[in-house]
Amino acid sequence: MNRSILIVIVDFLLVSLLAFSNLDSLSLDPKERKLDVAPVAEQVRVNQDIVSALKLALDSEQENRAQLASELAQTRESVESQVAERDTKIQQVEENLRQTEAQARQLEQQRTSLQQQVTQAQTNLQSMQTALSATRSEAKLTREQLQALQSDLRKRETENDGLRQRLSALETSHSNALAAKQQLDTTLKVAEAEKRLTTEQLATMRTEVQTVRAEKAQLQANTAKLAEGVSTLAEKSGTLAQEIREHRPLAANTIFNEFSRNRIQTRFEGTRAGAVGQEVNKRKDTQTVLVSDGSQTYAIYHVSDTPLTFWPPGTDWHSLTGILSRGLYSYSLSRISFLAQDPRIIVVPVDAMQARNLGGKIYKIAPDPFKFGEAVLVGANEGYYGECKFQIDLTTPQYVKMDRSLFRGLFGKFNPSRGDLVLSKTGEVLGIMANNEYCAVLGKITPSATLQCGDTLRAQKAGQVLAQLQNRMLSLPQKLQ
Repeated sequence: MNRSILIVIVDFLLVSLLAFSNLDSLSLDPKERKLDVAPVAEQVRVNQDIVSALKLALDSEQENRAQLASELAQTRESVESQVAERDTKIQQVEENLRQTEAQARQLEQQRTSLQQQVTQAQTNLQSMQTALSATRSEAKLTREQLQALQSDLRKRETENDGLRQRLSALETSHSNALAAKQQLDTTLKVAEAEKRLTTEQLATMRTEVQTVRAEKAQLQANTAKLAEGVSTLAEKSGTLAQEIREHRPLAANTIFNEFSRNRIQTRFEGTRAGAVGQEVNKRKDTQTVLVSDGSQTYAIYHVSDTPLTFWPPGTDWHSLTGILSRGLYSYSLSRISFLAQDPRIIVVPVDAMQARNLGGKIYKIAPDPFKFGEAVLVGANEGYYGECKFQIDLTTPQYVKMDRSLFRGLFGKFNPSRGDLVLSKTGEVLGIMANNEYCAVLGKITPSATLQCGDTLRAQKAGQVLAQLQNRMLSLPQKLQ
């Protein structure tokens, strides 16, 4: 029984005893009995509550018992299932045990059979050892007989070799005799044929000599005419070949390879006054090529390749030096000139002796820069190159606009900028980039201002010259600046 129910029952019995003890103590006086009616009613109500509680406890106990019965049934079913499963496993184990015993009996039979085979093999081995001993004795006698036979055989082989050698010598002699006889017969036949042929050729040659003499006279006359035609044709062929070379476009790789083999190294160094009076040194290293306009050879640069600047104007330079070198030869520049076409383009005159000492190719200025719609742009300092199209701008007749959207860089980081050289498809110099978009097309080179190199720039008022060039540049159309 549940502990809570037991407590409730005990409480109920105690209350009942108390109630009965109060009834026995009641007085027979009616007045007093009237006064005690309310407590009795209250006690009855309490008893009813207790009975209700007992009923609830009883119902709860019945539900718990029903639940326990259900759980007991489930547990019983689970135990029965486990017992059945265990019985199945026991049967499987017994079956495996029977199979193992059968295999053990089979292995025991096989072991017995193998033992019998081992015994039989040992018996056979003893028999074979006995037979081997007998065979060794017989083999000893046979070996002696074999040695005697081998000795006799070697003697016979030696005799046969000698006979074969004699036979071979006889056959060789016979073959040589037959060959000599055939050669003599052939020689005789050839000699007779040559004799007949010589006679026939002699008669034919007499006839041909007369014909050749007549043809020789005619050939001499034709040769004189042909020589005149060949001379004329050679002259025309040379002219034609020159025209073909001038009109044949070259690959960008070929043009850049030629440029890299002929470029000139240049170092500029300059000094000027600083903002607070100190001396400022500037140095620029660049590369270029020699260019000829037909009358003079120049090295060509952009002003950004030198220490000089157009901004701010009026800067006084104290000195400027430049060294031009290629290979082991180098010399100092005497002066620099600014082009009248565009003051940002600088040219350095190079005389014939200096050009020969520097070596390399002297590039011609393209006589027909618009022959092809494309050009090869070479970054002299950055080492890149590529093909690009250009457009003629009627508002800037001495410039062409490079189509940057169609640049095809072939080597290196392709970022065209001012100072890059532009070569035509025939390998001639078309111009130099004045800014990042427009190329100044070179023609007849005409300097507008010149500065002597050395320590005399202050005396030459270089600041004023650069200021004037700055004003000229600012007077160009905005797209060219």
